Amino acid sequence: MNVLDCIIIGGGPSGLSASLTLGRARRNIALFDDGTNRNRVTQASHGFISRDGIEPQAFKEIAFKELENYPSVSYFTATVTEIIKDIDNERFTVKTSTSEEFVSEKIILATGIQEIFTIPSIRKFYGKSLFSCPYCDGWEQKDKPLVVIAEKEEHVLHLTKLIYNWSQDLVVLTNGVQLSKEGKIELQKHNIKIISEKIKDLIGNDGYLQKIEFETGATTIRSGGFVAPSYYRPNQFAEKLGCEIHENGKVITDGVGRTTQKNVYIAGETERTKPSSLMISAAKGNKAAVSVNTDLTMERF
Repeated sequence: MNVLDCIIIGGGPSGLSASLTLGRARRNIALFDDGTNRNRVTQASHGFISRDGIEPQAFKEIAFKELENYPSVSYFTATVTEIIKDIDNERFTVKTSTSEEFVSEKIILATGIQEIFTIPSIRKFYGKSLFSCPYCDGWEQKDKPLVVIAEKEEHVLHLTKLIYNWSQDLVVLTNGVQLSKEGKIELQKHNIKIISEKIKDLIGNDGYLQKIEFETGATTIRSGGFVAPSYYRPNQFAEKLGCEIHENGKVITDGVGRTTQKNVYIAGETERTKPSSLMISAAKGNKAAVSVNTDLTMERF
């Protein structure tokens, strides 16, 4: 079996960027992606210069087309199910959902993160009229009657202050959580309504929000808004490979993608379990790839 220079797990902006950098560095790599990217539910991606407003799948297709220029890059549509390391982390065996096995000297984890919503019906609107990032979707929601749904005071205040820049027609929903007196005053001085009642359901058609119904039977009319989900890694590859992880969930690195485990690198949202823009994730993929190429170069020279 041929031993690859690097296997990249995850075909989001960080994994694609890393693949491009390593392909241009003439490294033999394999990229695995199973199409579960977090931004797949949105209609358009924003903030990536020269690609502002592009549909996420179109973004990926352009990237895959560019990778075809580099024959040392192989792409596989498959879920990685297991990564087995040898005793000294010199080789990694990667197993996939298609029952294939690949061996590589180095691994880049770029599998991203996924959202958790305490209100299940948010999923019906997420990506069309409810969003999590104002930098990504605030412009399209400007001056509309919006809702901010968050259940921790720090998230409520941070997100509401940001959204106020795009629309001042805001209603804040805390889903049963009471804000502090200071928190309420801070929002109410800008005429922002706060509703702390428990949310029963979100109502609308084809992903577009129309109103929110509360357990009391009351409703509020809104056309869209922003939510503050919690996030998690969809796998435990970092933990199983022995990467050191901070108590806040962040994988500890040297700042350019190297984890505390030899030959294991990480890129994009996977590292922090927090969301980031396409631009930042792509930059982190580039940094991790440069680290991989630098290490291969120094080890073999």
